[in-house]
Amino acid sequence: MDPDKTYSSVRQPLFAQNVVATSQPLAAQAGLRMLANGGNAVDAALAAAIALTVVEPTSNGIGSDAFSILWDGKGLHGLNASGQSPSGWTPERFSHLDQMPVRGWDTITVPGAVSAWVGLSERFGRLPFEHLFEPAIRYARYGYLVSPITARSWARAAEVLLDQPGFAETFMPNGRAPIAGEKFACPDMATTLESIAESKGEAFYLGHLAEKIIDFSNAGGGVMSRDDLAEHRVDWVDTISTDWFGYKVHEIPPNGQGIAALIALGILRNQPELTNLAPDSVESIHLQIEAMKLAFGDLHHYVSDPRTMALPPNALLDPDYLKSRTDLINWSKAQIPTHGVPKSSGTVYLTTADDSGMMISYIQSNYMGFGSGLVVPGTGISLQNRGNGFRSKPGHANSVGPRKRPFHTIIPGFVMKDGSPEMSFGVMGGSMQAQGHVQMAVRVLLHGQNPQKASDAPRWQVMEDGSIALESGFSVSVVEGLRALGHRVTVEEGLTNQAFGGAQLIQRTHQGYVAGSDHRKDGCAVGF
Repeated sequence: MDPDKTYSSVRQPLFAQNVVATSQPLAAQAGLRMLANGGNAVDAALAAAIALTVVEPTSNGIGSDAFSILWDGKGLHGLNASGQSPSGWTPERFSHLDQMPVRGWDTITVPGAVSAWVGLSERFGRLPFEHLFEPAIRYARYGYLVSPITARSWARAAEVLLDQPGFAETFMPNGRAPIAGEKFACPDMATTLESIAESKGEAFYLGHLAEKIIDFSNAGGGVMSRDDLAEHRVDWVDTISTDWFGYKVHEIPPNGQGIAALIALGILRNQPELTNLAPDSVESIHLQIEAMKLAFGDLHHYVSDPRTMALPPNALLDPDYLKSRTDLINWSKAQIPTHGVPKSSGTVYLTTADDSGMMISYIQSNYMGFGSGLVVPGTGISLQNRGNGFRSKPGHANSVGPRKRPFHTIIPGFVMKDGSPEMSFGVMGGSMQAQGHVQMAVRVLLHGQNPQKASDAPRWQVMEDGSIALESGFSVSVVEGLRALGHRVTVEEGLTNQAFGGAQLIQRTHQGYVAGSDHRKDGCAVGF
């Protein structure tokens, strides 16, 4: 197979010394503006993230959660800005349910994105906090032209959410979702962002915006309290990592699914034959899929708020344990693995880098599109539905309970080599994220594909029922080869199938960076 195979996208990688890569071009330009005005990579990331709440509301909002991994020139810093469940979320409140709800107040945990903006800016930013909001406020107040993929997602969401309190009033002007190229403005969102900027987030967690959120909760039968908002804090955390063919791949520790990517990569590390297999071959894809299945078995059994996990995350990354899991892979047959027993011991992603060497991997999400579907009246604050990540029945580490972080799908990725930053990357999109991290690592780190080519390549996805979805672009021989191994394969048509996520990558070079941005999204990589 040709190692220089060109995939369906016609995009070229971006080479620059200062870079912003994200899923919406107006947000990418917002970040670039901060770099041009003397800001650093953190300023650029935050300006892009704040703008994304306005220009890509189909995937995130002011009421989102966020995670980040940052290289500041000296070391890595992890940030967990996911919120806890309300104190009133007792197990009894959900005991009558077979599964957690998808919409409404019983899906909304304390939103953490605003606290991420404040925490990152205070610790690492260079520009004044309020400057980071200027592009987003302008787009919200005066409007912007909606991009095509966002417009399609908006129309699908509107069909489902039009009756949710506050949604239509905010996101369906003229009684419908805006179409591609049509101007959309939300003055209420502009005013809210101004309040957050001027108060450095206090308005959201302690002030008048907090009061509006709680009043809305009370009116809708929710139990979120003023104390739930006021006592929210971000956590600065050490990353977890695994060695992988000369690199060290880093993820945020649970309550997120990043550990699944590390488990899969750790299993694949024990298959040195992988280095000699073309990335688009049946054998390579089979090995990756089987490793991912094993990782998901552990992920869904063990991962929760770290305070309630039965064992520490590093137990799942123990080399001996991963070797025992590797031994379960059959090269000639698809398996249905379960979890092992180690020894005790809707989303936007962006990445930025600057000429000082600072790099940041950042992800922000409502979870399912517009999230809960609830929008706080008069504010433009759409609220995530991350509580759906809990389990409704007691007895599991991730069972719902008060003041607890749910299992999260959103994960930023980061790669180091010989103590220096190599790549900041992410692949947004639910359970696709950990799988996307594995595929990007195989393509970029193992086979030397540039970030754009790795992003352009067709992807596979292990589905919840154990079947395998393949993106169009794989050869017929690969599809049939996987079926011959016993995989239940479906091929999803469409060059911009969003079910396979959206990647953004920045890789360090000797004199700057090379970046790629997913053609499955509206966005781009920009720089100078």
